[in-house]
Amino acid sequence: MNRPRILQNGRLLPSLEAALEQSFDVHPLWKEADPDAYLRDHGGEFVGMVTSAIKGGSREFLAMLPNLKVISSFGVGYDALDVVGAQSRGIAVGYTPDVLNDCVADTAFSLVINVARRFPACDQFTRRGDWLKGAFPLTTKVSGKRMGILGLGRIGQTIARRASGFDMAIRYHNRKPRNDVAYDYEPSLKALAEWCDFLVIASAGGAETKHLVSREILEAVGPKGFVVNISRGSVIDEDAMIDALEHGQLGGAGLDVYTHEPNVPERLLKLDNVVLLPHLASATHETRQAMADLVLANLHAFFESGHVKVAVPPLTA
Repeated sequence: MNRPRILQNGRLLPSLEAALEQSFDVHPLWKEADPDAYLRDHGGEFVGMVTSAIKGGSREFLAMLPNLKVISSFGVGYDALDVVGAQSRGIAVGYTPDVLNDCVADTAFSLVINVARRFPACDQFTRRGDWLKGAFPLTTKVSGKRMGILGLGRIGQTIARRASGFDMAIRYHNRKPRNDVAYDYEPSLKALAEWCDFLVIASAGGAETKHLVSREILEAVGPKGFVVNISRGSVIDEDAMIDALEHGQLGGAGLDVYTHEPNVPERLLKLDNVVLLPHLASATHETRQAMADLVLANLHAFFESGHVKVAVPPLTA
């Protein structure tokens, strides 16, 4: 029996790559010196593709795969993938939500604590021997403060539960209010920014949310407030954020994502009121394996039933 031919767009977990090769006829596109030339000659051979939230697949890329029937993506974000175009062609698109909620929320709340209490700087202070010369400066309390969440989806709600454990007041901003949560909805992002002590960004990326956290929003958070981003770097106007941090107009920032990853602006690296992580919110052994299992399950489900196990919801242009 012929195994379905699958295109692998980008590196994946070694365990997932091995499992894919056991079940499918997989071609690793990342090994090709000229991927576009290869796809022009061989793109019609593939009925499936496995990719990631970072790697995705543009409209032009998918156009070189005329017989594609299913995409299974490793990750919860899909702004790098032309989902609208794929769905319009009848291509099933699977992804890996929910299994990473806890680790991403843990990372978000860790950034809240670390940027407010300045624990990374405290660590370096102790290692340098500066404690022998005097005490570390006072920092900002977290418990009992006000958290504003931009994007109260699965991850945003998990972050809110973490914040509840710290007796924090919680409000959120979405395109529209949810009727299944008890948190207060704020229809204005600026008003949310003015109200909160911590603005946590958990929204989707993509064109609709690009620079949603603008200079105006950052100024509303203010010199005593903090911004935490575990979403996509594009949601924040990065230059405006750096200006605000440099000039004391924003208290601090905890960042796991950036505009041009893995390139972090030199100006950010020089600041001591930021905590910088290398986009690792879901990067634990347990969560990445669960994501890998779901990527594989989506493909198996499609070739057995014609439907992926967990599909990206229908989108419109």
